Amino acid sequence: MQTHQEIELLREVEAIQIPSGDLVTLPIGTKVMITQSLGGTYTVATPNGLARIKSENVDALGIDPEAEAEKKAAIKTAAADGDIEGAVWEQLKMVFDPEIPVNIVDLGLVYDCQIAEEEGETNVEIKMTLTAPGCGMGPTIAADAQSKILMIDEVANARVDLVWDPAWNQDMISEEGKMKLGMI
Repeated sequence: MQTHQEIELLREVEAIQIPSGDLVTLPIGTKVMITQSLGGTYTVATPNGLARIKSENVDALGIDPEAEAEKKAAIKTAAADGDIEGAVWEQLKMVFDPEIPVNIVDLGLVYDCQIAEEEGETNVEIKMTLTAPGCGMGPTIAADAQSKILMIDEVANARVDLVWDPAWNQDMISEEGKMKLGMI
């Protein structure tokens, strides 16, 4: 699916309004333009502003859901070699702020990743921040990070906490992220 091409929604679909984070329903036949498709979610421009559509609703955009399921299956096997922390970081690189085309890892938003074994289960705890404390998409981005981590078969539980200390700044962006943003 090409971005910046106008399409008509094939069915009614739930989406998250950007930047408020409010849940909205886009009616069938709404004309949208995909502006970004990163990490399995789709940011679309609608007559009422930007909205984010989850990967499980790609059929509304005319995208083959089976192809998306195959991508998810490949991701689930990422920790097969026993490197669960490495798989968690790879999954976090699939999480994007819908307004910024750089993943949360390269933006420097992930501060800590802890993996613990408790009662035979692998638990993951993430501490992350946002580029701005008032970002309405914060809970949505955190939930996206949690769901991506839970796609790893070996992970039983995942918790993502939003923290504000230290305060995020542009120096935290990786070199790759700065290149994508045209900063270097």
